[in-house]
Amino acid sequence: MRDRVEDAFHVGQLAVGYGRRTIIRDLSLPTLVPGEVTALVGPNGAGKSTLLRAMAGLIRSTGSLRLGAQDLRKLSLSEHASRVTYMPQTLPQRVALTAIETVIAALKASPAGGRAGAGSQIHAVACATLSRLGIEHLAMEALDQLSGGQRQMVSLAQALVREPQVLLLDEPTSALDLRYQHLVMKLVRDLARERGIVAVVVLHDLNLAAGWADRIAMLSRGELAAFGTPAEAINAAHLAAVYGVSARVEQCSRGSLQVMVDGPA
Repeated sequence: MRDRVEDAFHVGQLAVGYGRRTIIRDLSLPTLVPGEVTALVGPNGAGKSTLLRAMAGLIRSTGSLRLGAQDLRKLSLSEHASRVTYMPQTLPQRVALTAIETVIAALKASPAGGRAGAGSQIHAVACATLSRLGIEHLAMEALDQLSGGQRQMVSLAQALVREPQVLLLDEPTSALDLRYQHLVMKLVRDLARERGIVAVVVLHDLNLAAGWADRIAMLSRGELAAFGTPAEAINAAHLAAVYGVSARVEQCSRGSLQVMVDGPA
């Protein structure tokens, strides 16, 4: 388990713009600690994916990005990527590799590959990652022959096998059926706790976010509208102000929150 202070992720006064248009406005997040999952939620155009890409160091931004005492802005893109792994929302359509080959390639390109040792051990680690996701049967399938949901699962395997300190996932459940949505979120939460990973996940489904995330960061027009536990961040007032809906938030019999939308506010 990583140290909650030394390996915490800090995002301070982050700003992103394209031309004269500001997408993210001096946004700061409370400290993101290892072992927890933070869900980024908000309506379309709120800046969720842009924020995630900025946190991954993939687009130009201003502000502070630190992992513990390490200033991520002083690192090269490859050094940044060795610590912070990003899974995009849109995946490549044409890749002339099998699923297992893409996971092995991701492992070899990461510091975890050096720790894995010889080729046979690397293959075993890749197979174990596919198995944990329940997609070991896809190992020898060509990636460009898989469905959107299957490719999404393989892409998640590529991200997880790198053993990052920070895991950034942009809508990892968007192409998945109901069972796999919950399987993926349970796996992300379990791995975050087991390995001490800082996990940040963009989600559209508020009930999914409330059920599996430790913290909710609700964005609106490039700004942080609410942050806290699901019970603190997801309430009728925030849903009316950010989403423009009249909604009730109730606790189900198993303790998680359930959002029920009655209509436009």
